[in-house]
Amino acid sequence: MKLKKSLALLLSGSVAAGIILAGCGAKSGTEKNDSTVIKIATQTPLSGGSATIGEAIKLGAQLKLDEEKAKFKDLGFELQLVPYDDQADPKKGVANAQSIGSDKSVFAVVGHFNSGVAIPSSEVYEKYAIPMVSPANSATDVTDRGLKTVNRIVARDDFQGPAGAEYAVNTLNAKKIFIVQDKTAYGTGLAEAFKKAAEEKGAEILGFEGITVGEKDFNGVLNQILSKKPDLVYFGGIYSEGGLIIKQAREKGIDVPFMGGDGMDSSTLVEIAGDAIKNTYITSLAGDSTKSEEGKKFIEKYKETFNKNTESYSVYGYDTMGLVLKAIEDAIKGNDNKLPTREQVRDAVRGVKDYQGVLTKVSFDDKGDNDFAKVFIYSFPEASYPAQFVGEVGK
Repeated sequence: MKLKKSLALLLSGSVAAGIILAGCGAKSGTEKNDSTVIKIATQTPLSGGSATIGEAIKLGAQLKLDEEKAKFKDLGFELQLVPYDDQADPKKGVANAQSIGSDKSVFAVVGHFNSGVAIPSSEVYEKYAIPMVSPANSATDVTDRGLKTVNRIVARDDFQGPAGAEYAVNTLNAKKIFIVQDKTAYGTGLAEAFKKAAEEKGAEILGFEGITVGEKDFNGVLNQILSKKPDLVYFGGIYSEGGLIIKQAREKGIDVPFMGGDGMDSSTLVEIAGDAIKNTYITSLAGDSTKSEEGKKFIEKYKETFNKNTESYSVYGYDTMGLVLKAIEDAIKGNDNKLPTREQVRDAVRGVKDYQGVLTKVSFDDKGDNDFAKVFIYSFPEASYPAQFVGEVGK
């Protein structure tokens, strides 16, 4: 009995050891596979009122990542895109950022579209040392906080606002201006920058009123505009509300020029406003892709790949992803061709100099702003998109 019992214990111990070893072997294999995977997350609104641009950024980024997969495979790494829908909601963006930070295979983020989402989400990226490169955020607080992980390839609102004010006052001869803003970090910041510059140029600001994101009836603020009789109405906000304000304003007989910022730069603005879009001007952080051969090739490939026309920020998603992958490649090579740390990728991103994308040239300063950022001005002489390019302003 004692012999049988000892034998049974020995066998059961051997089986248990085998299971443990098998388990260890499986885990080791998984870790090995995981260590070769490099994930890039996108964080943009893929649902809700800002989804048109959010989807465009994601698709642009996806196109570039797919083009680079073969190169990284030769280096021994597998690229994967991990898209997140931040719903243009700061709370959702932060929750997504926590998930991104917890996934050790994620080495960078392309995003966001809304500055009000980017600002709190980037606090989480900083905690995890994950570099964020934005193709669209313009609020000054995005980079003014001095976070090591935060970068953007586009211009700031304290550059975009004055560019719009200069055009409104000097070219459109607006002397009396009414300003409406959507009370978000982006909309308010842009409107305040525009207001300050317009006043410095001698314009009178007749009103500075706020609306709420998601609002549909703008009768109250439009009645104020009617009574004040401005030469121009400026809107700081996104196309979903901007298109409705323009449409409802024209229905009330307000026929003065409207102007807005890059948040208005979308085909959906025209879909919402219809013919009312005529005599509208926007400043955008996005250049005109049709003005270069590289840009035209990008437009063709994007449409061929996704069966969709490009939006203003499609190419910026593409160029941002290109810059991120260039930095990751530099970090790999600087780490003896081994998988780099997030900190190494973070520092490689900030260290990028003279990166030339399809539409953008990028060198980051010590805050993560692009030395080569520009503001582009467009008009809508008719109800069609893209708008007509009328000029640009560089730093």
